Amino acid sequence: MAGHSHWKSIKHKKAVVDARRGKVWSKLARLIIIAAKRGGNPDDNLALRYAMDKARAANMPNDTIEKAVKRGTGELGGANYESVIYEGYGSGGVAVLVDALTDNRNRTAGEIRMIFDKNGGAVGAANSVGWMFSVQGIIAIDKAAIAEDTLIELALEAGAQDVQTSPEGYVIQTQMADLEKVRKAVAAANVPIVSAELVKVPSQTIAVSGEAAAKIQALIDALEDNDDVQNVYSNAQWED
Repeated sequence: MAGHSHWKSIKHKKAVVDARRGKVWSKLARLIIIAAKRGGNPDDNLALRYAMDKARAANMPNDTIEKAVKRGTGELGGANYESVIYEGYGSGGVAVLVDALTDNRNRTAGEIRMIFDKNGGAVGAANSVGWMFSVQGIIAIDKAAIAEDTLIELALEAGAQDVQTSPEGYVIQTQMADLEKVRKAVAAANVPIVSAELVKVPSQTIAVSGEAAAKIQALIDALEDNDDVQNVYSNAQWED
């Protein structure tokens, strides 16, 4: 994943959070609930730690976060959510992967299919595009926070795979198991972190621009607006 594309995604997600704060909080609460089923202590449960960090970054109130954790651990009642993945194609054959948390598989499947259809895409079979995505750690850092050479040395010594530079900032890429180790090393060096999360990264990309890029963005926006959708990934390589 190119650093520029990742920064475009970060800025887009921030805009979405700002515009749809209530809906974003609801989605993040579901993510915390699912993660907390594995244990309510974020020090022992990295999935919960990352979910809570995302919630705080979206300015979710602490009491709302705590209630979501309690729902996940069973201390409070609530809907029973399950994780579902949808795969498909957008305009120009761009691969699209959708992570959702739902309490009604049939409803969500129908809604996702309709969104693809209305935006010039199509839902695919299981693993039709999933095979080209792998889970990796991504840490984003502002350009002004640290010198490039210093960050590269720090990140690689901590176990990062790569450091990419774009006009907006740096993107440190790690193996899934190394994200927390690298994040701690960066934080220990007093370098401010914009975001640190596990994402699904494509092994190959398709360059998109102009009208084609607008169509893909419209599909992604519509999918992200669905209440059950947590994350949308694609192999689109955004060009200026």
